[in-house]
Amino acid sequence: MSLAVFALCTALVAVAVYRLSRVGHRPAGYPPGPPTLPLIGNLHLMPAEKPHLQFQKWAEEYGPVYSLILGTKVMVVLSSDQAIKDLLDKRSGIYSSRPDMYLGQVVSGGLRMLLMKYGETWRMLRKLVHNNLNIKAARTYVPYQDLENKAMLVGFLESPDLFIDHIRRYTNSLTTQMIFGFRTTSIDDPKLKQLFSGFEKFSEILGKTVAALLDLFPVLRSLPDFALPLRRYAKQLHKKESELYIGHWLNVKKAIKNGTAKPCFCVDLVRAQDEENFSDALAGYVSGSMLEAGSDTTAATLIGFVQAMVLFPEVAKRAQEELDRVCGDHFPTLDDDLPYIQGCIKESMRWMPTAILGVPHAVIRDDEYMGYTIPKGAGMLLNVYAIHNDPKRHPNPRRFDPARYADDHQTAAEAAKNSNAAMRDHFLFGAGRRLCQGMHIAERSLFFAMARLLWAFDFHPARDANGNDIVPDPNDLTEGMLVQPKAFPAYITPRDEGKAARVKEEWDKMGDLLDEELQWKVLPDGLIWKKYNNATKPA
Repeated sequence: MSLAVFALCTALVAVAVYRLSRVGHRPAGYPPGPPTLPLIGNLHLMPAEKPHLQFQKWAEEYGPVYSLILGTKVMVVLSSDQAIKDLLDKRSGIYSSRPDMYLGQVVSGGLRMLLMKYGETWRMLRKLVHNNLNIKAARTYVPYQDLENKAMLVGFLESPDLFIDHIRRYTNSLTTQMIFGFRTTSIDDPKLKQLFSGFEKFSEILGKTVAALLDLFPVLRSLPDFALPLRRYAKQLHKKESELYIGHWLNVKKAIKNGTAKPCFCVDLVRAQDEENFSDALAGYVSGSMLEAGSDTTAATLIGFVQAMVLFPEVAKRAQEELDRVCGDHFPTLDDDLPYIQGCIKESMRWMPTAILGVPHAVIRDDEYMGYTIPKGAGMLLNVYAIHNDPKRHPNPRRFDPARYADDHQTAAEAAKNSNAAMRDHFLFGAGRRLCQGMHIAERSLFFAMARLLWAFDFHPARDANGNDIVPDPNDLTEGMLVQPKAFPAYITPRDEGKAARVKEEWDKMGDLLDEELQWKVLPDGLIWKKYNNATKPA
């Protein structure tokens, strides 16, 4: 070997060693953060359980914008309302993509809108979804919400121990009507159970350490499945999930084409597929993503609300005093002025945020903020729990107190758009162009549920065999990207015989609207969907 070649090889090795030595190092100018180790950065510090608590501690130590160096990747954590407003809202043009979430994409077949990177396909789908979930469209779904809420109340009356199941059927049936045109009539519906079980497992996978390692060190993805059992499990979940979502889609698509389907979102989705020629798999996941979004987050928030009513009986009492004063013997409706109930809605989403650390965004080019460098491709984490539990923003934050919002009459959408970041009520619905488009519907569903449950029922701790109260722990949450309280018992009873009778009467009135299979005989007036014109495309 010549001296020149030897010198070149030595120089290349030196450069490679130097570059390798910088992996895991926090470059100068990046936001501050915990001390790093070579190669792995802060990876060794990432908690396996309850990550929101550690992220909150780091925010207290390093400030509203800090960084985590995770191997070859950078995660910038936004822990203040102002930082989220300045970056994810005001600079949404470059902060609306998603970081790599490899195992999440395996489960989703690369088709789930939630994880989809910012681009032409996502923008096309977002526009389609917006047209069906905007505030004008949301008003037309109120008859669905009214019907399903009354069915839920009967469920609470007849089998209160199954309150979680009744809540999930309520949110799921509302969504299946909007998306596919049919009601989910039973808490034992196997597709209902599969949806919630599957989405919980999907969320758990995204929170696993192995999932993070595969994102941070892509070379590990070349390992065979026997060496990556979590990926093998993810593939199994995808098979079951795609059967559910694409199966729903193909069934309703066939009915739409032959003219037997009821009006629903999928009518517009079929029309869009005719125009854009995208696959049935993508269409299945678009409709399936909306199904899981409309079913899971609202249900989880309501489960948290029930827990809060058990833990804070003084809140339930004050809400019932407002309901009795305003509504008397009639069911609460959207026309009733119930500011404390509206406060319960906002406080539920603050106190028990299901997207406890948000869903990460990604920046698509280098940027600068507060004098810090934010590199292209960095993940941007919404530290929702830390913001919601900042005592300067919300004094005594672990107390459930709807009176915090006594002077806040904004809808969630209005709060998210408020130019004053401090005036935003909560961050459950995300930020920027990734803001949840179903928030108008979710807020109404929460209103119907919270107002009428408190109007009709009392909530107390369940008791064990010795007569002792079983007090649920609000910190005992499921793990994963999306969380909720772990299952807990509650003792739920009608407030009086008159209200129990009224719940039955209101449901009996619905009988005239439903056929023998408990599906709508004739759909409510005002729904936004147009009929499908089958003349343009063959089935």
